[in-house]
Amino acid sequence: MRQITLISTGGTIEKTYDEHAGTLSNRSSIVQEMLRLLRLEDTNINTLQLMQKDSLELTDTDRQRILGAVELLDDPADCGGIIILHGTDTLCETGAFLHSSLKSPTIPIILTGAMRPFEMKRSDALQNLNEAIFATGVLSPGIWVVAHGRALKFPGPIKDRQRGTFVMGPND
Repeated sequence: MRQITLISTGGTIEKTYDEHAGTLSNRSSIVQEMLRLLRLEDTNINTLQLMQKDSLELTDTDRQRILGAVELLDDPADCGGIIILHGTDTLCETGAFLHSSLKSPTIPIILTGAMRPFEMKRSDALQNLNEAIFATGVLSPGIWVVAHGRALKFPGPIKDRQRGTFVMGPND
């Protein structure tokens, strides 16, 4: 049985609509709801709700918390991969931070998110989550962003706001 750990930090992928306030916000994790929609053969996903924040609100302390969780879980004997659900606005900052902080990851560490919340029509959330789960079994150890049918290894990925996806930076 393949073991994956999914760390939830919030972000657009997990935003829910508050009909009383008329706002989208990160109130509680909806990871289990997303996972129930997937058919995952021989795969066990342990979830860790680390925080519920919009990525624009993440601080250096929050990134240190993410790093600490990853360092504890980076063990191929216990975990075949780590997925970090993250807001797309600063996902690449966190990926670059993890890349510079973790000298030799032993498993794939994958950041993913969504441009539209899971609860909205035409959301990319479930696709990106499913791709990230698959990617833990095929990518080499390292820090990756997986979304929209591609896997990009850090350093180098950036968010292309016009295209609404991640691409390699112009110098990479």
